[in-house]
Amino acid sequence: MQTPNPSRSLAHPETGEIRLEGVLHALSDPMRLLIAQELAAAGEAELSCSVFDLPVSKSTTTHHFRVLRESGVVRQVYRGTAKMNSLRRDDLDALFPGLLDSVLSAHAAQTARLGDARA
Repeated sequence: MQTPNPSRSLAHPETGEIRLEGVLHALSDPMRLLIAQELAAAGEAELSCSVFDLPVSKSTTTHHFRVLRESGVVRQVYRGTAKMNSLRRDDLDALFPGLLDSVLSAHAAQTARLGDARA
C-alpha cells in the first residue's frame, strides 16, 4: 500500500470537533448517504472516488465527498493520483453510538421498501 503524500493532505476535523448536526446534514443527501453505505459495505477498505457510480457530474461528486470529509463522516487521503476514501466509523461510533448503523439500516429498509437503490 502506498503511503499518503503529505504535500497533498486534506483537512479533516479532529474527532472532538465532529458535530452531530454536521453528520446529520451530510447524511441527509441521497448521494452522500449512498456513498456512506458503499463505504460501510467495504468495511476497512479504502475506495477511490472513481469507484462510485453516481448519476451526477464530477464536480457535484467532488462536492459530496467534500461535505462528507468536512463533516467528519469520511477520511480522504491521496495515494498517488487517486483520492481514497474510508468511513470514519470508529470516530462516529465513539461520539454518537449507534447513529451510523441506525441511519444505514433505515436507508437499507427504505431502499428495500421502495425498490430503488438510490432511495
